[in-house]
Amino acid sequence: MANNQGRRRRFGSVRMLNSGRWQARYRDPSTGQLRSAEETYATKTDAEVALTHIEADITRGQWSDPDAGKVHFGDYATVWLNDRKLAARSRERHESVIRLHLLPTFGERPLSSITTAQVRAWRTACLMRTGEPTVVKAYQIMRAILNTAVDDELIRRNPCRIKGADRYDVPERPVLSVAEVYAVADAIAPRYRLLVLLAAFTGLRFGELASLRRRDVDTENAALMVRRSQAEMQSGALFDKAPKSDAGVRPVAFPTELLPDVKQHLDGFAGTGRDGHVFLGPQGGRLRRSNFRDDWINARTKAKVTADVHFHDLRHTGNTLAASGASLRELMTRMGHSTPRAALIYQHVVSGRDREIADRLGSMIRMERGDVDS
Repeated sequence: MANNQGRRRRFGSVRMLNSGRWQARYRDPSTGQLRSAEETYATKTDAEVALTHIEADITRGQWSDPDAGKVHFGDYATVWLNDRKLAARSRERHESVIRLHLLPTFGERPLSSITTAQVRAWRTACLMRTGEPTVVKAYQIMRAILNTAVDDELIRRNPCRIKGADRYDVPERPVLSVAEVYAVADAIAPRYRLLVLLAAFTGLRFGELASLRRRDVDTENAALMVRRSQAEMQSGALFDKAPKSDAGVRPVAFPTELLPDVKQHLDGFAGTGRDGHVFLGPQGGRLRRSNFRDDWINARTKAKVTADVHFHDLRHTGNTLAASGASLRELMTRMGHSTPRAALIYQHVVSGRDREIADRLGSMIRMERGDVDS
């Protein structure tokens, strides 16, 4: 039988180490430098098989530098976040999720060492100590980071492969009746009465309402012009930001039945000048969720409305009430969820189908008040 001990391999080489284990060596296809395989092997055959796999990966263009994956997840996540184009509030939320939920487990681990089993164990542990929406967000961010690592050829495969981990079923939120809306509006501090009514009958978000200026209120056409949304940083700093899409800039008609409430509020509680904020805090400063929350809870309790109702549920209420007789496109446009051009023809919208939607809401208000014509 021929002795193959001295036969030179076509690709790479193997050698026995002093420990008795075998090492595989090959030329780095990128630099041409001699490098060793990541592992050592019990037998010469095992080392040669490993070389065959490495050669096949290089031939198929699937080889990646094993050292690249040694970058720690925490270091890579920092660079990843710095490279992302994010709004200030979104960046703050991403940073918080990474710091609180990802770095404690994965921060010091090399990218290439993270396995699907480890991700699954981390997710299970997270679900035991925090809410599912937070865990879903953390998983989404981790998957995005590791997807970029795959693109950068630092790892070959993203270990975030848990089916269903990137979403959760949002529980059905309560819808208030018109009577309940008015009960809360009547029970809340007078400066916030219009805030409740507009949230319910226009479907605007808290941030959109908090950023409204006097010049955004058209009492002649009973409409609001949504141009921006207020955001609050964890530091407490407030700023107005552009909507996430062009569809967020939109005119929204409100029921003419609310005009007396609108005018009374503008006369008694709004800031001065065309740029004065429509809604202000109790001391005359900017309206904040924190200085409104207690008023909402107290009014909700006084009105004997279900304790689980959040202020944001008024938007859901507005969606539901407006949906009667409105097409999907009309409803999406009213709520700022569509993607048409932001340069809408203002008079066309306020005098068209959106006005019809607002008028139907107005008829609901009149029915509740008992002043509908027979």
